[in-house]
Amino acid sequence: MPRLTLAAWAGRMAGGNRPADFLAGFGPAMLKTEVLAGLTVALALVPEAVAFAFVAGVHPLVGLYAAFIVGLITALIGGRPGMISGATGALAVVMVSLVAEHGVDYLFAAVVLMGVLQVLAGVFRLGKFIRLVPHPVMLGFVNGLAIVIFMAQLSQFQVADGADGKTWMTGTPLYVMLGLTALTMAVIWAMPKLTSFVPAPLAGVAVVAGLVIAFGIDVPRVGDLASIKGGLPEFGIPMAPLTLETLKIVLPYAVILAAIGLIESLLTLNLVGEMTGQRGGASKECVAQGIANVTTGFFGGMGGCAMIGQSMINVKSGGRTRISGISSALFLLAFILVGSSLIEQIPLAALVGVMFMVVIGTFAWRSLTILRKIPLTDALVMLLVTAVTVLTDLAAAVVVGVIVSALAYAWNNATRIRARTHITPEGAKVYRIEGPLFFGSAAGFDLLFSPNTDPAAVTIDFELSRVVDQSALQAIETLAMRYQALGKTLQLRHLSRDCHKLLKRAGQLVVDADDDPDYGLAVDYSVRPGILGGGG
Repeated sequence: MPRLTLAAWAGRMAGGNRPADFLAGFGPAMLKTEVLAGLTVALALVPEAVAFAFVAGVHPLVGLYAAFIVGLITALIGGRPGMISGATGALAVVMVSLVAEHGVDYLFAAVVLMGVLQVLAGVFRLGKFIRLVPHPVMLGFVNGLAIVIFMAQLSQFQVADGADGKTWMTGTPLYVMLGLTALTMAVIWAMPKLTSFVPAPLAGVAVVAGLVIAFGIDVPRVGDLASIKGGLPEFGIPMAPLTLETLKIVLPYAVILAAIGLIESLLTLNLVGEMTGQRGGASKECVAQGIANVTTGFFGGMGGCAMIGQSMINVKSGGRTRISGISSALFLLAFILVGSSLIEQIPLAALVGVMFMVVIGTFAWRSLTILRKIPLTDALVMLLVTAVTVLTDLAAAVVVGVIVSALAYAWNNATRIRARTHITPEGAKVYRIEGPLFFGSAAGFDLLFSPNTDPAAVTIDFELSRVVDQSALQAIETLAMRYQALGKTLQLRHLSRDCHKLLKRAGQLVVDADDDPDYGLAVDYSVRPGILGGGG
């Protein structure tokens, strides 16, 4: 077996198909950029993981372990170098009721099962269906996500009121918090204009943290959320009983978690791919997410998926390869093991400033200028997906957007069916069909014809049409039977070969021609003698 050379290793780490793709920029400068990008992401991951653990009702270390394990495994074997995965709010809100009713061990069992389902989705290549998400849905998803990220940061401007509740900051504390947040954003904005030696988000955090620590400014810090000090995650079998009753409890949660995790991960994969010029990897990402969640379930983590906010931080900090994701996970583990006292001193205002800049960079501002230029349906879908993302969750928003877009597409195509007619020198009438023939246009197709008044010979030409589904075939069958009942001759031209097989019945003629189309129907059919059958 050939040895793994440095070039081959570098190519694999980068996720490219050829070692040269990676080695073109491989060197100390690139390595420095990747590692610093990973450090920046790790700093932003800490408060997010802790906050999501609180949402799910588990110990902060459960969220941090998930961020480390899921982030490391997906960075190593995921479908898109540069993506960052970890504990997310979209999953946490689903977990909270399971933890409250049955305990954390049932959560770990659900996370393991979630991972198994995701691996199966990758094995059966279900990730390819993410291509069915239309562009307006993507824009609405991105805008809704930016709003969700922004709203999530507002909780950092609240303080405990002494009655197990929180109240908004006022007066000097609020002004100081806003000032430090604005300073972080200003550093991030100005840093690329001065130097690219240090990622701008890391520079912003370092400058503001340095000021706060040096001058002893009294502002909320990471340590105010919870202590992040801990040891290595330990392997353990979830203590939920291995019974059918347990499966009935965890399976619905596992299915929902798997679906939400894959949708968010695959959308992130597409978004990062657009920014980095990479394609493919959907099924590979499904498998990686699944393996990561199975592993984290056995090591006391709450599970996770791709994180769009942190992925944007990574990419904009220069992270393009697997090194940045691996570095991020290892830095996070180092924070837990030995660096907790230092990390807990970082002001939350600095991390809020980083996330606000992510919001500005994530929101598709051009979508506001094109709302009046694009079709009304697309504009409504974009706004609907944005609203549902903010009000419910990302997965529901994408599903709603795809369904509405599909219905709008079907309706639009249903109105496109029409026919041009002419009479041949022999006195036969020719219907030249234009537009797709499918379930939505089948009724309109039938109204195009006048069997009672047509001449004895009629030809229907499908050269400019396409027969899509069983409803279309049934419409053709019904029409043919009407002409047959009147004793008239009907010819069907320019149908595909599988249509030929399905439509040959007594009294009608499907005419073969060299220029017949070669497309296949969207479904498979079974044919019984004399009966057009099969399923949609």
